[in-house]
Amino acid sequence: MGALDNVMIGMTAEKTVVVTSEMTVGHFVAEMPQVYATPMMILHMEMASGSAIAAHLPGGFVSVGMDVKVRHLAATPVGRKVRAISRVIQIDSKSVVFEVEAWDGDRKIGDGTHRRGIVNVLEFEKRFGVRQLATSVA
Repeated sequence: MGALDNVMIGMTAEKTVVVTSEMTVGHFVAEMPQVYATPMMILHMEMASGSAIAAHLPGGFVSVGMDVKVRHLAATPVGRKVRAISRVIQIDSKSVVFEVEAWDGDRKIGDGTHRRGIVNVLEFEKRFGVRQLATSVA
């Protein structure tokens, strides 16, 4: 059985956030406006994409971002609600491609595609020397 056997074209998920000052480009770069930062929009698109398939992956597998092609179309001020929407549009042997959009009310503020690779967590950690932090004290 493959890790993507239960992932289907058309699966969707959304991530909804209210823009805070910590999500603005002005928070990260002095002298810039206090509007929703492009990297934050991409993060929320990636989170929606991961959510769309997470429950359909076998135990021990996760998806990781590996490619983003996104346009940021309009500024969004602090206090506005943003919906990042993701839909599976392509599946290959080791990755999934999503169509992504971000909306501020009825106004589209971003769109594009995002690819996520499917990895076995234990093999990934071993390959890259990554360790999870201990959650309990012995």
